[in-house]
Amino acid sequence: MEFDPHGLQLGHPSRLPASPAEAVLDRVPNPHPDTRYLARFTVPEFTSLCPVTGQPDFAHLVIDYVPGPWLVESKSLKLYLAAFRNHGAFHEDCTVAIGRRLVDLLAPQWLRIGGYWYPRGGIPIDVFWSTGKPPEDLWIPDQGVPPYRGRG
Repeated sequence: MEFDPHGLQLGHPSRLPASPAEAVLDRVPNPHPDTRYLARFTVPEFTSLCPVTGQPDFAHLVIDYVPGPWLVESKSLKLYLAAFRNHGAFHEDCTVAIGRRLVDLLAPQWLRIGGYWYPRGGIPIDVFWSTGKPPEDLWIPDQGVPPYRGRG
């Protein structure tokens, strides 16, 4: 995929995609490809549906990545993540699928995603996925979400 700034959703009216599969994720060139740094997206109000009951599930997502040649454009990321609100999938599937889609799009040096899911049936399910060991020469802060204690 080549970069076309006119093809971005940014700066144009956009509708919420019907599903994550239909969502378009845009990428832009990394303005500092020769510098190793961490970019973080925090999504405190992520929503999807239980694939069995259809009831809503809620999570606090934290996505950390060390960019390679590309950055994810944030408006397209917001639309992609919002497309999960009517999508039925288990917590593990949502979390890992988001991480893998970003890796496929961006070819980052490293990526991790933490899915801190609010309890349903009295059990919180937290899901963590990464592309490997974090770079040793880079400061990577804790994701900042405390262990479950009536999360909030």
